[in-house]
Amino acid sequence: MSVADLPMQAFTPDATGALSGVRVIDMSRLVAGNMLSLQLADFGADVVKIEPAGKGDTLRHWTEPVPGEPAGFDGWWQAYGRNKRSLAMNLRSAQAQAILRLLIRSADVLIESFRPGTLEAMGLDPADLLADTPGLVIVRLSGWGQSGPYRELPGFGSLIEGFSGYAARHADADGKPVLPNLALADMITGLSGSFAVLAALRAVSHGAGRGQVIDLSLLEPMLSVMGPQVTLAARRGRHAPQPSAKIASPRGVYRCRDGGWVALSGSTDTMARRVFDALGRPSLAEDPRFSTHTARLAHDAELDALLQDAIGALDRADCLARFRAAGVTVGPVNDAHDLLEDTHVQARGVFVQTPVPGRDEPLITHAITPRLSGTPGQWRRPAPRCGEHSEEILAELGLSASRIEALLAEGHIATCP
Repeated sequence: MSVADLPMQAFTPDATGALSGVRVIDMSRLVAGNMLSLQLADFGADVVKIEPAGKGDTLRHWTEPVPGEPAGFDGWWQAYGRNKRSLAMNLRSAQAQAILRLLIRSADVLIESFRPGTLEAMGLDPADLLADTPGLVIVRLSGWGQSGPYRELPGFGSLIEGFSGYAARHADADGKPVLPNLALADMITGLSGSFAVLAALRAVSHGAGRGQVIDLSLLEPMLSVMGPQVTLAARRGRHAPQPSAKIASPRGVYRCRDGGWVALSGSTDTMARRVFDALGRPSLAEDPRFSTHTARLAHDAELDALLQDAIGALDRADCLARFRAAGVTVGPVNDAHDLLEDTHVQARGVFVQTPVPGRDEPLITHAITPRLSGTPGQWRRPAPRCGEHSEEILAELGLSASRIEALLAEGHIATCP
């Protein structure tokens, strides 16, 4: 099956989901907030993106070079803006701020990613919002959190990936720390935030009916997935020798004879034995250097070199076949094209095509995840143009057509070009 054969996913605007009836006002920018609200939108929440009139969410401007797209392709926005509606506002306008307050009163969730203190300066102090709308869940997304000495520092994901120890843990052969080539901290925070929202909404519906503030930093979710590095460092002491950064051995990526790469993990003694059997070296399991997890970590460089020599003599297909036949946890190292052509990925429908209004070429994007058997996520609408739903949303708030027309004419509210 080629890329052109990927299933075409239609949009059904009136589809419902597990979160139908939940309204989310998303005032965030860039990746983490959009990742958070995407999870809610995919499962039925009415996510209203509040965007600066004329500019829109900054994520719209993260374009990538693509043939036939002179200005670049806004793949980030197309992927993470789906299932949302857009209301473009001039938030410096008192009239727009009044409408925003009215909109918040209709909401279950408010997401913002301003620098700490900005919401209060806008006249939207969370305490006042909760007094006005007691069941409101307010997500305050920032780099470092709403408290602490770093609270007002810029908090982009790259800074967090360096600060958290991730970059140091993934240093290259020369010891240079390496940042991930994706918005890792933002994505993890978005997923963590969506869980926090659902927990808070359940507290509203099953508890005292009171909303709350979620202080969501980029830092703490990133630290939560870093493993026990701090726990171990505290027990070892600051000046103790640091062992291998690996968590298991054998474990790594290895280059095959034909230039392909495989990833292999032998994180248990049983799996390590299978690796040695596949190599035709079963006696290595009795070698004191490799017989236990601790011993293998201590002699990882030797074992790694042995594996690379053996795997380097095989083409990737042969390597995968041999190790899989022995029950070894091994798999290919793929690029994006490999993924699109992979039979398992295709069979699972991991990627789909969707139409993009105003464009001839469809969008290939990730399907909704996770998979719920009873109330699966729904494809309701493509990523909106900036301000595409401004008039629609204001009408739902009860504003008259003449009032909406005046707001548009005076620049308090905007629609897409």
